[in-house]
Amino acid sequence: MLQEEDDNEDYELDDLNMSSSETVSLLPDPSPRMGRANYNADTSDGSVQMDTKSEDKTKSGGWFIYILSFFSAIGGFLFGYDTGVVSGAMLLLKDKFKLTSFEEEIIVSVTIGFAFLFALIGGWMNDKFGRKLTTIIASFVFTIGAGVLAAAYATWMLIVGRAILGIGIGLASMTVPVYIAECAPPHLRGRLVTMNNLFITGGQCIASIVDGLFSYDKENGWRYMLGIAAVPSIVQMIGFLFLPESPRWLVANGKSDRARVVLENIRGSKQINDEMREVERVVEEDKREKELSGSNVFMKIMRTPAVRKALIVGCGLQLFQQLSGINTVMYYSATIIKMSGVRKQSDAIWLAAGTAGVNFVFTIVALFLVERLGRRKLIISSLFGVLISLALLAVGFQLAAFNSPPVTMSEAGDEYCHGYTWCEGCIENIECGFCYNDFGQGPVNGSCLPIDGDDSGHSKVGRCNATTGEEPDLIFAYQYCPTDYSWMGIAGLGLYLMFFAPGMGPMPWTINSEIYPLWARSTCNSLSTATNWLSNLLVSMSFLTLTETITKYGTYWLFVGIVSLGLLFMLLTLPETRGVSLEEVETLFSGPLCSCSKPKPPDYTIEKTIS
Repeated sequence: MLQEEDDNEDYELDDLNMSSSETVSLLPDPSPRMGRANYNADTSDGSVQMDTKSEDKTKSGGWFIYILSFFSAIGGFLFGYDTGVVSGAMLLLKDKFKLTSFEEEIIVSVTIGFAFLFALIGGWMNDKFGRKLTTIIASFVFTIGAGVLAAAYATWMLIVGRAILGIGIGLASMTVPVYIAECAPPHLRGRLVTMNNLFITGGQCIASIVDGLFSYDKENGWRYMLGIAAVPSIVQMIGFLFLPESPRWLVANGKSDRARVVLENIRGSKQINDEMREVERVVEEDKREKELSGSNVFMKIMRTPAVRKALIVGCGLQLFQQLSGINTVMYYSATIIKMSGVRKQSDAIWLAAGTAGVNFVFTIVALFLVERLGRRKLIISSLFGVLISLALLAVGFQLAAFNSPPVTMSEAGDEYCHGYTWCEGCIENIECGFCYNDFGQGPVNGSCLPIDGDDSGHSKVGRCNATTGEEPDLIFAYQYCPTDYSWMGIAGLGLYLMFFAPGMGPMPWTINSEIYPLWARSTCNSLSTATNWLSNLLVSMSFLTLTETITKYGTYWLFVGIVSLGLLFMLLTLPETRGVSLEEVETLFSGPLCSCSKPKPPDYTIEKTIS
């Protein structure tokens, strides 16, 4: 029979002594990267069975890869903690520093803007200094930013501290998935890169709990919320001092001997010859192509059809992740909950912690499904669920607006807010609030009154003024209206996260870490991560303005339309990358862009046994 040697591509022809079986081998493209399928004539179903002999070699690896992934994913935890903690901290910062709506949006958005810039710079840093050193720098910068925020005594220090955090987050968000993907064996790659996103949602969950715990300290609670982030960043910085560089980066930079040692340690085995040869082969091909095409990596990407298509898909994934509205949930979750009719600030923060907990729990689901269902099925089912939950949010806010309680009273001293006839119109003016009595049978005696300066808990004049003495069951609602449909807002947020977390949360990061060749990996991941942060910035800067301009329900109907376009994009362009080596993924994009979603026929070595 024809046999493939373990260490080379030579084949020997066995003596043609036929006994009880006959073997026929078809070897159209012999390669150590090729899988082997066996067909047994005795099977009743005639199934093609994969020979797992070569696969078992790659399934080596012990505890070290998990420790490496854990310390790497702390970068994801920091990313998640920052996006989560600002939601609750902003409620305290607004009162402490007398922030305007514009200043509030700047404090939130400056982090995203700097993350966008340094995600682009991070591509160059990854190629120049390596994944390890870039991550250490990101951890150090994040620690400095957390310290500045904890010590802030003026609005400008909040802005500077948040900008410094953005630098660290931008570097880490594009480096960590690449580092994990380049170190992980193919059968664990999806799960380990998804673990980074589990740490992101875990960071958001912990941040929401911290928000709840410190929300009762009106004076300094925000300092603890923002300063605690320095602890995990210090842990990551120290841990990475003892972790190795990515073996693929080492090979690309002429350090193959060191890469071999690193790969043996990561795999827990010395049987890594095939993997090393494949990495070295691809690196050599990349170098030859780079010499022929010049040193401009971006122009080479644009001139290489398969890589250009992969970049379009990768950037599309990150774009639709953000434009599906995820950060309207995470950045403004407490505000959205208050819009749904929850009165107390601390209750809104704790409910926001609950939504973050849902996000975390359902990201764990992705760890179990990513290597079973595959990336494509998770993305498409996730987007479909997100579409339904956004529609529920839109309907809930629309019903609340159409059934808004009326303004039935006018009060002495009000010369600014008296012209409104419904609560919904009243609370859309950020200078006004809705004052009403609640005797257990719905709101009555409603009036629209101006807020008392920076104190949004009381009106400047009338019954809800702090100095006139509060009546029993008298409530001043700022930026929300009492409604029987508040449950739809809470349910919509919960369902949104249940569907978003297993698919659209982790899969854009997982897929982007897989689909680019080594020579373009840092640059393409830099561009796709920058797309994520740019669209993130667009959403966070425009969300409050959109809710005031086209109403809350109009904003969510807008997201429904965007998600519909995203679902169509994924159906047409997204291929399945499960189980494909990093060196082979490029072939998935060899055809037209709209055919990438169609599975490629496998190129198997067929061994037929006839009894």
